[in-house]
Amino acid sequence: MGDQEEENYYGKHGTPQKYDPKFKGPIYDRGCTDVACCILLVLAIVGYVVVGIVAWTHGDPRKVIYPTDSRGQFCGHQGTANEGKPFLFYFDIVKCASPLVLLEFQCPTTQICVSKCPDRFMTYLTASKVPANLEYYRQFCVPEFRDVSKSPIEVLKDKECPAMLFPSTPLARRCFPAIQAKKGVIMVGNETTYDDGHGNRRNVTELLEGARKANVVLEMRQLAMKIFEDYTVSWYWIIIGLVIAMVASLIFIVLLRFLAGIMVWVMIVLVILVLGYGIFHCYVEYAQLKGEAGSDVSLTDLGFQTDLRVYLHLRQTWLAFMIILCVVEVIIILLLIFLRKRILIAIALIKEASRAVGHIMMSLLFPLCTFFLLCLCIAYWASTAVFLSTSNEAVYKVFNESACQFSGQTCSPEKFNTSNVTKLCPDAQCLFAFYGGETAYHKYLIVLQFFNVFMFFWLVNFVIALGQVTLAGAFASYYWAFKKPDDMPAFPLFSAFGRALRYHTGSLAFGSLILAIVQVIRVILEYLDHRLKAADNKFAKFLLSCLKCCFWCLEKFIKFLNRNAYIMIAVYGTNFCTSARNAFFLLMRNIIRVAVLDKVTDFLFFLGKLLIVGSVGVLAFFFFTHRIKLVEDTAPSLNYYWVPILTVIVGSYLIAHGFFSVYGMCVDTLFLCFLEDLERNDGSAEKPYFMSPDLKKLLKKKNKGQPEA
Repeated sequence: MGDQEEENYYGKHGTPQKYDPKFKGPIYDRGCTDVACCILLVLAIVGYVVVGIVAWTHGDPRKVIYPTDSRGQFCGHQGTANEGKPFLFYFDIVKCASPLVLLEFQCPTTQICVSKCPDRFMTYLTASKVPANLEYYRQFCVPEFRDVSKSPIEVLKDKECPAMLFPSTPLARRCFPAIQAKKGVIMVGNETTYDDGHGNRRNVTELLEGARKANVVLEMRQLAMKIFEDYTVSWYWIIIGLVIAMVASLIFIVLLRFLAGIMVWVMIVLVILVLGYGIFHCYVEYAQLKGEAGSDVSLTDLGFQTDLRVYLHLRQTWLAFMIILCVVEVIIILLLIFLRKRILIAIALIKEASRAVGHIMMSLLFPLCTFFLLCLCIAYWASTAVFLSTSNEAVYKVFNESACQFSGQTCSPEKFNTSNVTKLCPDAQCLFAFYGGETAYHKYLIVLQFFNVFMFFWLVNFVIALGQVTLAGAFASYYWAFKKPDDMPAFPLFSAFGRALRYHTGSLAFGSLILAIVQVIRVILEYLDHRLKAADNKFAKFLLSCLKCCFWCLEKFIKFLNRNAYIMIAVYGTNFCTSARNAFFLLMRNIIRVAVLDKVTDFLFFLGKLLIVGSVGVLAFFFFTHRIKLVEDTAPSLNYYWVPILTVIVGSYLIAHGFFSVYGMCVDTLFLCFLEDLERNDGSAEKPYFMSPDLKKLLKKKNKGQPEA
């Protein structure tokens, strides 16, 4: 490259680093960066704490855990009159089929807490004639019902007792009809009809419809309860599976240090062989279709077909597949020929990363610190979200069976009996409807929830950034030690962690803030996409899909840029924008090396994760499905065997990702230091290379001023 060309090239991609005799790795004499963002983060955290305190003051998670009767009291809650009454009973569940259930989220019928659900058919008219039956019936009446001498008509008119009972079963702490199907016939308690308490025979399908409307959300709660039961009996086996995943991850990392070269080349050969087999298979299919009727029809003549299998009967289809695979095969082989040296550099860097991790073994445990901080962020966000969502007040509304001008209006249970509503609408009731509120606090709950989500993303990204800067600082101190490990600091990981918190909290807050904003926008777009699913506006859906794709790409790019910016911050102590610019230009000056190294290492780490997760997942599947005869009796009985299996798979992936994230950060840090080393030094006695002997051998470079071979 000539002087003029080199000047133009570097003018576009920044100026290469110059030799600095004082530079020996991460700079210790540094100052605070991006102080304004640090102050902003502190103020945001203070505001987040205030929001949490306000939410915990007004919120009440019991509203989610316990069912609520018509008076807003919790069923089964200890220390209350309903302590021994955990189930909610509907006076007339048929009314739950009303559209009011969807509008008001509450059945327009009296609901009380009971100790058990009814187990028989019975009406109040018949029960009032037999003392024993009346005594049984009274437990399903309102607590104030005492006067058994009242006529049944007056009791039903005052809605003190339900008109009828039917066999019920508790579901999510609510009494629903014990519905069963026999030979396609819907039955409740072996009956197809029931007495509604007013002398009318009605079909049990009306009970079914009411139960369905009342059970809109409860089925999910029942599913959650079964999943919780599975966790209670399988949690220790899940922990054993995660421990196996951790041990397997450690073994894989140790093997990677010694077998990285073999593993990479084996994978490359396998890819070439798989593509070669694909070409051979396409040729066989192409040859077999020769002479068959209709196989010579061109793709353009056939046009678009919804049944894609039609195309597999055309010779032209297999010819196109064969040409595509041949092109891909040739491209890969040419890339291997021309980039073989850079692939060897990538392998050498992976081996060097193994040595670095070996000298800084505490780095493998550092993800536990990051994981702990992430758990704190998730726990605080989840608890705040629950308390915010349950900080509404009980809202009571007027429910009535006949036409009434006050229907649907809010009311007060204490003053309802003395109001004009009962005079104008004798059958009206003031019942609990839902949790809400009209105060300024309740009106801005959605804003507080949005702030909660935003702070969650910001803090999570900040914790991840803190971990990346810490690891980058530790591994950079390894690379820039001329005599490894003698010239390394005593505690590189703790030193890097202290520098990151003391000097660069603002820079980490800046980078994580940018990423959090993009992620929140993506959440909003997903919400809009969910709302537009029922709409028929194709242009809006297309525009939304384009925006989602663009912001997904933007998030990936920002993550990549932030990661390399944090490495520069850890080494040089510059602010976020300067570090991001320098890292970007350094990578652009070495774009081919970046592309090859990034893909090779990512593919290798992906296969490592896949191997660990797949192995542990298969083992968990055979164990929890009782297919291992040696421990067949040991495996627990489960409602859903996929619950612990998925938990083990997800947990294994997170564990493997935690270990490989350390490895990946090490490779990225060493790579940027390697590029800096090539630009700063020339191998002379005054400017010796800091890279390992393996890298120098691959690049045919030597210290002591010897020329390149």
